[in-house]
Amino acid sequence: MTVTYLKQADPRPAAENNDIRDIVRIMLANIERDGEQAVRRYAEQLDGWRGDIVLSDASRAAACARVPDEMKADIRFAHGNIRRFAEAQMETVRECEVEVIAGQKQIPVSSAGCYVPGGRYSHIASALMTITTAKVAGVPHITAVSPPRAEGIPDAIVYAMDLSGADLILNLGGVQGVAAMAQGLFGARPADILVGPGNSYVAEAKRMLFCAVGIDMFAGPTDSMVIADHSACAETVAWDLVSQAEHGADSPVWLVSTDRRLADGVMLRARELAGSLPEPNATAARTAWEDRAEVILCDTREEAASVADSYAPEHLQVQAEDLDWWMGRLTAYGSLFLGQETTVPFGDKSSGPNHVLPTSGAARYTGGLSVHKFTKTVTWQRCTAEAAHELARRTARISRSEGMEGHARAAELRLKRG
Repeated sequence: MTVTYLKQADPRPAAENNDIRDIVRIMLANIERDGEQAVRRYAEQLDGWRGDIVLSDASRAAACARVPDEMKADIRFAHGNIRRFAEAQMETVRECEVEVIAGQKQIPVSSAGCYVPGGRYSHIASALMTITTAKVAGVPHITAVSPPRAEGIPDAIVYAMDLSGADLILNLGGVQGVAAMAQGLFGARPADILVGPGNSYVAEAKRMLFCAVGIDMFAGPTDSMVIADHSACAETVAWDLVSQAEHGADSPVWLVSTDRRLADGVMLRARELAGSLPEPNATAARTAWEDRAEVILCDTREEAASVADSYAPEHLQVQAEDLDWWMGRLTAYGSLFLGQETTVPFGDKSSGPNHVLPTSGAARYTGGLSVHKFTKTVTWQRCTAEAAHELARRTARISRSEGMEGHARAAELRLKRG
């Protein structure tokens, strides 16, 4: 077994994470103490926003009206695919009963807070992915936030939020936006769960608030892997890697290949393609490729699959022969893209499956955002007199064996009633 690194990433500095934690901890403490006043202060200080925090119905309608018809059609297309996929997922969530004694119910959380990134890029698709999925799951109240620009949240994001069913939209980003949803400020219901991608500060705020509220996952920088053999096209593979490196300078991309010629071709083209993007995308993609990218050469497809499973990438593309083999063999990824006809940007924007996915190897033990994240599987029990008699005898014996006399006596009361 031979696995050769043709290109290896530099390790990330640990001090950066400690600085972020300290800043977020202070911000959350200030917001918990001063509430809306602190949120407004941070909105002005960090986003330069002095306008209304709550987007009024009139402002929402005006923003939607300004969106060009073609963009509306594109957003409705993506929304339709995402909604249909979420509805299909919801069909797999079943309530059940066992011998009329016990069962389970699916109950949606009462409120959700959806964070929609809007810093370097306007993430229209994130509004669709988070809000639509919560709506299909049956969440009664959904608050959405996104960082405002000079005129507020970009119109296309507002349109996507409105189309998806957001009940309340707040002109807020960053830690202050996350905290406002968690605490229920500006007329929001306190969120039972916080979802959506964001920068390192947003991710850290969600991590610190976890337990007090639920979160979809603790997300790091987006990451992507392509597995490619001799049948792949170096230009296509290079573009697929560069398109994901465009997310940011800290976004790792990985190529695992069984063909040296292909790997060399991708390494030759990737930096050139990154440089061909407009700024600031070019700098982000080029830096990510130089510092965070890895190219790994394997002798066999089994070795390639093992490497992929060990990385557990957020996005995993396979551009290789015998796609059914790869589908059956691979076990650790956030979302899988099979064949040269598909690409991660399809999943990121419009094909239907959710793009909020586990990063930093978390795909080893969890999947991405789905209707299941917004519902609670709870159980219930009801006993007949006959069933209670049998349960009481056995429960009492087990309880006494454990030394729990109170449990035993509570159970035996049912024997007397029987």
